Amino acid sequence: MGNRKKEKKQLLRAEGRAAYICLIPSIIGLIFLTYGPLLAVLILSFFDWKGVGTPNWVGLANYVRLFTKDPYFKDSIKVTVYFSVLSVFGSVIYSFIVALLLNRNIPARGFFRAIFYLPYVLPAMAVYIGWSWLYESNFGFFNYLLSIMGIQKIKFIGSKQWVVPSLALIAVWLSGNLIVIFLAGLQDVPRVYHEAAEIDGANSWQRFWHVTFPCMTPIIFYNLLMSLITNMQVITPALALTQGGPGNSSRFISYIMYTYAFKDMKFSYACAVSFIFFLIIGVFTAILFITSGKWVFYQGGDN
Repeated sequence: MGNRKKEKKQLLRAEGRAAYICLIPSIIGLIFLTYGPLLAVLILSFFDWKGVGTPNWVGLANYVRLFTKDPYFKDSIKVTVYFSVLSVFGSVIYSFIVALLLNRNIPARGFFRAIFYLPYVLPAMAVYIGWSWLYESNFGFFNYLLSIMGIQKIKFIGSKQWVVPSLALIAVWLSGNLIVIFLAGLQDVPRVYHEAAEIDGANSWQRFWHVTFPCMTPIIFYNLLMSLITNMQVITPALALTQGGPGNSSRFISYIMYTYAFKDMKFSYACAVSFIFFLIIGVFTAILFITSGKWVFYQGGDN
């Protein structure tokens, strides 16, 4: 009996060593591609450096200026959060509904799955340029439809009121990857649960709310998390369509980072913006993790 326990411990140690050896490439990648650059950004944020020459130590001056004198930073936080809320919740709801429909036994189901996934793999700049034609103030397709219905034309990306919702709509349309993940989750919902609910007399809505939705909460949480991180770092719409305008209404945090670093050549100041942005994303991610315990349910456990 003692020999068996000894052999089991040796086997577990051998498996542990093998696991650590296999993890070494990932750990090296994290150190050099994630944690190293993050540390470098933090260190550079305490200097005044324009990309060439010797960095000059300025301490917290970049951060003080960021929160007291910067004309764009505070507005960019509001715009980024506003865009993220619209995009994240819009993408998750849209993707979940489409996945539910595509999970049914409908004709040409594979074709429609490919159609809804296609926008995600298209070149981003081409997508936004195409949407700019749809949004065009005078001859765009959307304004053409509004004119047919007798509704006044809208400057979708030319007005402060409409620019962020218009850009968020594009982000929702591009969420084909979330549809694929939802489809995989729906196909993993145990059929026996639905059969038991049917035997108990549950209708379609009751089966969805009490069976499908609870089983899908881990997938919903994952898609919320990935969509949040992705959409908070948005920059392509500003580069392709708005250049941060009109006014500062689409000047996202990533866009002012790009402007300070590669147009104004204020690399250290851009690093300060970047590190604060990292903390903001971390706060929203932590909130999502903390609140997930109340609504995410896992099979084999209470939550």
